[in-house]
Amino acid sequence: MRADRLVSLVLLLRQRGRLSAATLARELEVSTRTVLRDMEALSAAGVPVYAERGRNGGFALLPGFRTELTGLNHDEALALLVAGSRRGAQVFGLGSALASAMLKVVDALPESHRDTAAGVAERLLIDPETDLLSRRVVADEVPDTVVSEVRRAVLAGHRLRIRYAAVGRPPRWRTVDPIGLVTVRDQGYLLATRSGADRTYRLSRVLAAEELDEPAQRPDRVDLDRAWQEHSTRFRTGGDQVAVLVRVDPARREDLAGTALAVLAEAADADGRLRMEVTFQDPRHAEWALWQLATDAEALAPQWLRSSLRDRAAAIAARYGVSDDNRRVPAVPACLDRGHARD
Repeated sequence: MRADRLVSLVLLLRQRGRLSAATLARELEVSTRTVLRDMEALSAAGVPVYAERGRNGGFALLPGFRTELTGLNHDEALALLVAGSRRGAQVFGLGSALASAMLKVVDALPESHRDTAAGVAERLLIDPETDLLSRRVVADEVPDTVVSEVRRAVLAGHRLRIRYAAVGRPPRWRTVDPIGLVTVRDQGYLLATRSGADRTYRLSRVLAAEELDEPAQRPDRVDLDRAWQEHSTRFRTGGDQVAVLVRVDPARREDLAGTALAVLAEAADADGRLRMEVTFQDPRHAEWALWQLATDAEALAPQWLRSSLRDRAAAIAARYGVSDDNRRVPAVPACLDRGHARD
């Protein structure tokens, strides 16, 4: 741990120049006292670090000092820098390790490429925290102690005990054989087997984890992408999913398909509308998805869904049809109709 911190300290000084002890402590998440001790250790090891007194003082390296990190060409380092901006590292508890690795990558580049690589973050933005509608992307929060234990078991090939809180059930302990970790839209998942059966566990629902000494019962090699696809298929076709027959405007076809679990059948009607059979996770999911499409889609079956959407629309119409003082509210002018309200 201390050796990694000393390397990170040198790289910070190499890339940013003079830094105060307080700034270094904040970057390395240690105390200023620890930074001062580390500076003494670097000096004793022959690293040309020196201190400057005064209000604008701090620690710096003698000009020309350079660490040697080889084996990366410019394009490889650039690819790592772009990949490093993704938030998957945070999901798997590797945020601090990634930050340290990025310092090493930048320092490994030739002088002619370093400025270009350092400016990558200003020109390329991967997976921002909000979309174009300013909707915030909410990532799963998993305690570091939990995700670290899970990650160690996955990489070491050891069995794992987890205290898991399944939806609608009390938490309980179970022992699993971990296969791999997957992150999808800032949500982390553990693929594993339990008593020989495939299982998928959401990391945010793992309340505690313990790596065991015994080896996991799993194949030596795994195609994680294929395994995830198989788990996803079983999820979409099992459980309490509901099938819905829908007529939809072709322009909204992708919106419907994007919210459904699966498209089972699809055909065009004589009037050009699409007739699609799709599945949703449960009745609430089906009602929510069809409501988003408003009059661009019509649920043909099952009848309970048609009735639910009708009752919901009637309630909304009743709410907005009369003002608070029981006077009728005038109709919306045509110029403010949805088709004219935006470009």
